[in-house]
Amino acid sequence: MLAAGYATLAIGCAAAVFRRDVPGPWGSALSNLVILSGYLLVLHGVALLSGRQYRAASLGLLVVMALTWMVGGTRFESPIWAYVSAIPIALASGMTSRELLRGDGFKALPSRYIAVAVTGIHAFTYAARAVALPWLAARHGSGLLLAASAITMYEGVLYSVVLPMTLLKLIREETHGRLLQESQTDYLTGLGNRRWFFEQGERVIAEGGKNRPLALLALDLDHFKKLNDRYGHETGDEVLKSFAQIARSVVGNDAVLARIGGEEFAALLPRHDEARAKAVGEAIVERFAQTVLHRVEGKEILATVSIGLAHSADAGQSLGELLAAGDEALYRAKSLGGNRLEGVRKTASLRVVR
Repeated sequence: MLAAGYATLAIGCAAAVFRRDVPGPWGSALSNLVILSGYLLVLHGVALLSGRQYRAASLGLLVVMALTWMVGGTRFESPIWAYVSAIPIALASGMTSRELLRGDGFKALPSRYIAVAVTGIHAFTYAARAVALPWLAARHGSGLLLAASAITMYEGVLYSVVLPMTLLKLIREETHGRLLQESQTDYLTGLGNRRWFFEQGERVIAEGGKNRPLALLALDLDHFKKLNDRYGHETGDEVLKSFAQIARSVVGNDAVLARIGGEEFAALLPRHDEARAKAVGEAIVERFAQTVLHRVEGKEILATVSIGLAHSADAGQSLGELLAAGDEALYRAKSLGGNRLEGVRKTASLRVVR
C-alpha cells in the first residue's frame, strides 16, 4: 500500500510537469487528483499498520476536490492549484501524522518520532500555503508566490525521500519487535514461555533488592494427561487457555506469569508477603475448580489445579531457590489429592539444580 502510494505520487508529480499541455484546467485537475490519491494511499498504508482504514474519508476528500475543479476550474484554475488544492494534502498529511502517533504497535520505536515530524512539517507547510500564502502574496506581490512554490517543492522532495526511508525502518523495527515477542510467548495461552519467565524473573529479583518480599507460585493442572486421553487434545487446549485466563485475572499485571511446561505454570509475585501470596493462590484454586471448562456429549468437564507456594523469607531470594521450594510444595499438594495450595515446610532441605 505504501509502495502504491509513492508510485502514485510520482505519477502525479510527473503529470503536473505537463499539465499546461492539456487544454483548459483539466491537466491541473487530473494531476492534482492523482497526487492527492498518492497522499491518501500513504495515509491508508500507515493506518493499516494499526489495523485501521480510511476508505470513506479518502473517497470523500477526492470527491470534494473533484467537484471543486468541476465548479471553479475554468475561472479559478490558478487559485485552486496554488491554494485550495493544498487543503486536502494538508489534511491527509496531518491524519498520517496522527496515525503514527496513535499506532499501538510502534509507540516506543525511535523512527516513529522522525516519521511524525516529517508528516507534521509537511501538513504545516501545505496548511500555510492554503491559509497564509494568499494574504502574503496579495501584500508582497507574485515574487513571494514563486519563493513559496520553491520552498514547497524542496520540502516535498524532503518528504518524498525521508518519509519512505523512515517508514521502512519503522516497519522493520516493528516486525523485529513482533518476532521477539512471539519468541517469548506461549502460542496457545498467550502467556510468557519458559525462556521469558527466567529472563523476566531474574530482572524482577535484581530490581527488587534483598529486603523486598517476593513469592513464587508453582502451578500444575491435576490429572491433565487423563483428561487429554479421554476427551482429546483439543479439549485439553481449551482447558489450558481457560486456566491461563483465570490465573492472569487473579495475579494481576505486575506478576510474572508463564507457562513453563505442558500443564505447568509459574507466577512470580513481587512485593507479596506470604499471606498475600497465599490468598492469591487460593483464589486461583477456587475459581478454576468452579469453572465449567467444556462440554463433551452433554457432560461438564471440571478441572483442578495444585499450587506450591514459596516465599523469599523461607526459600531465599534467587529464582532457582524459589522454584525448587515451590516444586517441593507442589509435589506435596499433589500427594494430598490436589486441588489445593501448600506452602514450604520450614524444615525442608532444598537442593538447587541449575
